[in-house]
Parts: sequence; C-alpha cells; structure tokens
Amino acid sequence: MKYTSTRDASVAIDSAQAIVNGLSPDGGLYVPQSFPGLSRADFDELCGMDYPERAAKVMSLYLTDFTYEELLSYTRKAYARFYGDPCPLVGVDEGLYVLELWHGPTCAFKDMALTMLPHLLTAARRKVGEKDKSLIMVATSGDTGKAALEGFRDVEGTDIIVFYPTGGVSDMQKRQMMTQEGENVCVCAIEGNFDDTQSAVKNIFADKDMGERLHARGFKLCSANSINWGRLVPQIAYYISAYCDLLNEGKVEFGDKVDFCVPSGNFGNILAAYYAMKMGLPVNKLICASNVNNVLTDFFTTGKYDIEREFHKTISPSMDILISSNLERLLFEISDRNASLIAERMDALKKKGSYSVTKAELNRMRALFEVGYADDDATKSAIDAAMDLYGYLMDTHTAVAYNVWCEYNNACPEDECPAIIVSTANAFKFSGDVLTALTGGRKDADAFEDCKKLSAFSGAEIPEPIAALKDKKIRFDEVIDKAAIAGKVLEFADVLAAKDKA
Repeated sequence: MKYTSTRDASVAIDSAQAIVNGLSPDGGLYVPQSFPGLSRADFDELCGMDYPERAAKVMSLYLTDFTYEELLSYTRKAYARFYGDPCPLVGVDEGLYVLELWHGPTCAFKDMALTMLPHLLTAARRKVGEKDKSLIMVATSGDTGKAALEGFRDVEGTDIIVFYPTGGVSDMQKRQMMTQEGENVCVCAIEGNFDDTQSAVKNIFADKDMGERLHARGFKLCSANSINWGRLVPQIAYYISAYCDLLNEGKVEFGDKVDFCVPSGNFGNILAAYYAMKMGLPVNKLICASNVNNVLTDFFTTGKYDIEREFHKTISPSMDILISSNLERLLFEISDRNASLIAERMDALKKKGSYSVTKAELNRMRALFEVGYADDDATKSAIDAAMDLYGYLMDTHTAVAYNVWCEYNNACPEDECPAIIVSTANAFKFSGDVLTALTGGRKDADAFEDCKKLSAFSGAEIPEPIAALKDKKIRFDEVIDKAAIAGKVLEFADVLAAKDKA
C-alpha cells in the first residue's frame, strides 16, 4: 500500500518511509491511498484472536511492506508491558460500555500506540536504509510526552526530546516527564500553551535549514505525535477489537451498529475510529467530546474552524488544544481528497486563524459525527454521577466523554445502539481534581496525598507506575520561551553527537 500527502496528491511512498519521515515535506500528513476492507470472515478470524494478534492483523492491512509475523513480534513485545488486558471493554450498564485504554506503562491511552511505534520506527529505518539516527521531537499536552519518552527510552538508533507547556499539564503528568529515566531523553517546559508548543515544533519540522543542520550532526527529525502514521495506525485496532469483544460476549450480532464517544483534543483518537469505520466496522455515530476549548464542537456545528478565541486551562489538560492537527486527515476525506484545497485551508489557518468548509462537506461530517462539550463543573458532576450510578471511577477526560454521551442519549432516545465511551487515562493521573469532584474538598498541595485519599475513598488501588514516581529523582526542570525551542533541539543534538564520539 502506498501513502500520499494531504497537501500533495503526487506523493506516493511506502509505509516504512512515511513512518521514518513523520511529516510530508510539503507540511501535509501521510494517508493511505485507499482503505482496506474487513469482511465477515475477517471479523470471525479476529474474534478468535488475542489482542496482539488482532492489532498485528489490522496493521498488516496498512503496513504492507511489513510482514504479519514482523508485526506480531512487535505487538507481543509492546503489549507485554501492559498490566493484564491491554484494552478491556467494561460493561457499566445495559448497552453502555467503557473501553479502558490506560493499562500500559504510563497509565494513558497513548501507550497503545507509543509502545508500538519504537518497534515500527526501528524496523522502518532498516527497510529504507536510513543511516542518520532518528531524533524524535514531540510537543505534548501531557500524556503523549511521557508515553513517547517511555516508549523510546534507550532504544538504539533513536533519541527523543519532549516539549510541554508549563502549567498546562497535571502535576502527575509533569512529574512523570521530569523524572524520566534513560540516556537518550530530554524534556523541557515551554512558557505558553500547547498550541504555542505544537506550532513551534511543527515549524521546526518544516524548516529545511534546520533539517540540514541536524543532518550535519548525524540526525533526522521524526515525530511521535499522531501526525506520524506509525503512531496512528495502532489506534485503529482497538476500535475493531472492542467490536469483536461485543460479538464474543453475544452483546451484538455481526452488522449491528455501535456508537463511540471519544474525548478529543488533537482529533487523532476519534480519527482512528473513523478509519475503522471506513474499513467496515459497523458504526452508527462517532461522538466527539470536547472540554470548554470547544473549537471542534463549533466546527462540526457551523463548518468554520476558528482558533481566534480565548484559550482555557481546564481540569482535562490533555484536551486543552485549539489546533487539532489530525482534523486535516478528515478534511482530506470529506473534500474528496482535494490536496490543493487542503493546502489552501491549512495556509489560511496559519495566516488568518480560520477556514471554512462547504455546506456539502459539513453535511457529510454531520451524517456520522455528533459533537458536544463539557466545562469543568459538568466534568466534575459526570465523575460524581458515574461513581454514584455505576461505582465506576473516571478521570477528567473520560468524564467529559461521559457527560457528552449523556446529553446525546437524552436528546436522541431513538438511538438504541450500544454505546462505547473511550476512556483515555487512569483517574490517579488527575487524582486531585477527581477527588474534588467526588468529595467536594480541595486539592492537596501534594498530588501523592491526593492519590492516597482517592484510593481510600474509591477502593481502587494506586497504579504501580504512579506510586513509583514519589521516590524518583527529578532530572528535567528547565523552562524556556517557545522561540528558544530550535536552539534547545540543536543543543541536545550536540550533546548526543559528542557522546557518540566519546
């Protein structure tokens, strides 16, 4: 299977090259030239598989320059790092399920892809004959950074630098990154919000002079954000796996449609569900749930994407995003893959802060997507309600999705499809806000004390990766201006190059 760019239809490369490149030279995102289909027989086969086998099967349909056996060896290694089932589907009520994606080493859904990406990237570098080391550069709103750092820690041939907005992540997310172990890692906080951080990082990827300067030092930039196809493709698998679980449990018959409600910031997670639907997954509605930074809600309602608005810091910080990078891939599909039009719209977003789609395009999106958002008060109420009704402990992002699903369910009682709420993080990563929602108390100055109190209140155990942070040494506490990011990248590359020569 070949891959093209959302901004240049003439691009046609193999998946290995797309993974190594991360971002197309024209600034676009790589997408498959066509979507593979899944038959009834394929679903029957998938139902009899464990999760690593399912993931390898789904990815093999997209990564055709990898063998199934190669991919299975990677999924076995990646998901062996998880605690039990990598993505259990938990029934909380009749027809209502939660897909838990946080049983990995950093307790967030990003582990589902970022334990896989190092294997894919390492193999892809061999396949394309890449001689330079890969310098992974990541902008994070919290969870991607830690998951990427942990995934690429001490992986041969790769080094990684992560930037996060100071004050824009939870105390536990920050602690996870500041204490990161490994000889090939670097972490730095940025003054500003996630969009400032992400834009600065994307500008470096597009800077040819920067690329040449890094090449002279023996490095090639690569991304671990979901703009990288190798990061996105593993996420498609868990939507298909969830449906297989419903089939195996007799909760649906093949062909019965389901709804997915996904907390969305950068749009990658719900885009993976959309891609699964294009493969043949029976989907009725994809419900895109936002926090009060509801740029996506407004876009799907009006057809205008406008980032010229107030930015809010919320208790669901991984969704505090105004520029949803992966939305570009959806735009590419609903515009009938008009690459030149997408390039124009992305240029307008950069220069003017907005763009609009046609009424026909908006109607195509609304036929499948529903939208909604929850402010902090509604999010806290949802956490409390889920515990009260089901005894289920939700983090602040999953609770956004639960709130939006409740509103949709009340507004559309005719939709009787089973609903799957996608849970993206363990509640203990946001223990203070979750505890406040459940008890009405105030957050403790010490996040670990909040973890203890939340455990005592809920009866849930503190995950080992969270508990272990308390005694880890802080290694990275530097804060810089966003204008200094390029200099920091070069500085890190110089340190690495000197170390390699030593």
